[in-house]
Amino acid sequence: MLVSVVVPTYRRPELLARCLSAACAQDFDPQAYEIIVTDDAASADTRRQVLVFASTSRPEVIYAPVCAAHGPAAARNVGWRQARGEIVAFTDDDCVPEKDWLQAGFAPFAKDPLLLAISGKIRVPLPTSPTDYEQDTAGLERAEFVTANCFCRRSALEEIGGFDERFQAAWREDSDLHFALLGLPGKLQRAEEAAVVHPVRPAPWGISLKQQRKSLFDALLYKKHPALYRQKIRPGVPWHYYAMVTSLLVSIGASAAGFPGAALGGIGIWGLLTGHFCARRLRQTSRAPRHVAEMLVTSMLIPPLSVFWRLYGAIKFRVFFL
Repeated sequence: MLVSVVVPTYRRPELLARCLSAACAQDFDPQAYEIIVTDDAASADTRRQVLVFASTSRPEVIYAPVCAAHGPAAARNVGWRQARGEIVAFTDDDCVPEKDWLQAGFAPFAKDPLLLAISGKIRVPLPTSPTDYEQDTAGLERAEFVTANCFCRRSALEEIGGFDERFQAAWREDSDLHFALLGLPGKLQRAEEAAVVHPVRPAPWGISLKQQRKSLFDALLYKKHPALYRQKIRPGVPWHYYAMVTSLLVSIGASAAGFPGAALGGIGIWGLLTGHFCARRLRQTSRAPRHVAEMLVTSMLIPPLSVFWRLYGAIKFRVFFL
């Protein structure tokens, strides 16, 4: 067994079926790779779905329920620890590997014994006028290392202990893995030919508000890798968020204390900063009325939510982090 493909999933049968169909149709010897589906819901329906694929596919397809810790990091740990391949390939259930994905990702390891990991190419098809959410998802195309498309030596995963399961959401767990691999003697490189397509899923109105909770895991990543976090993730503090929150609090406090001039000044600064933030999010995105309304509302609410979750993460993980 040369390669083990690990696909974490959670109650998304249509997406999983699409991903497995592409993973089973690779231009790669079907006897030389296996596919391990790690089910974070430990669902009977998902188990049946995977067993149907296992009964008809050429590569072996294995179902692995996640029964202890949960989240994408824990699910990937279940997968690679069960893997029999020397190389472990990671992708997600909402991705579609291109036909030569495995071959292009595996080939460099055969040529270079010092190679520890490879990050492949992610393609995100976008409409002509994307939404802010779609534009944000397209940022995966520019990411240096993401687990939606990467290959790692199993020995390297063993040496660093795999994924840190404290990252309980799909956020920064891949950067943490990347930074840990950078600390090992060996090489990491890109393989643009090893590509997966990541279609943007439909999202509910205001999805960006729910996503702010992920900011708490920035604090954990910063605690573990402060220099690399500043170098590769965010070079500084998002002071514009703090300025918006501070000006709003000053306005509210001044109004309550009977200082209308200060209250007016605070709300004016808040309005200017919020307007600039909203305009920046609307740049090169859809001007549909529904989307513009979403940007106006969420631009007012994102800064306080982001600041709250960042400070919550700093307290939770006991690190000075703004």
